[in-house]
Amino acid sequence: MGNDLLAAIGLALVMEGAAYALFPDAMRRAAAMLFAQGESTVRIAGLGAVLAGVAIVAAVRLQG
Repeated sequence: MGNDLLAAIGLALVMEGAAYALFPDAMRRAAAMLFAQGESTVRIAGLGAVLAGVAIVAAVRLQG
C-alpha cells in the first residue's frame, strides 16, 4: 500500500512537472484563471478531481 501511494505521488509530480516544463505559458494562464475564480467554484472543481481520481483508482483496482 505504501509503495503504491509513493508511486502515485511520484507519477502526479512527473505529470505536473512535465506540463510546466512543456507548456509554461499555458500553465501560467491556467493558474491566473484559477485565482480569478470564486472559492466555491474552485472547491467544486477540486471535489470533481477527487471523485474522478477515486473512480480511476477503483476501476484499476477492480481490473487487477
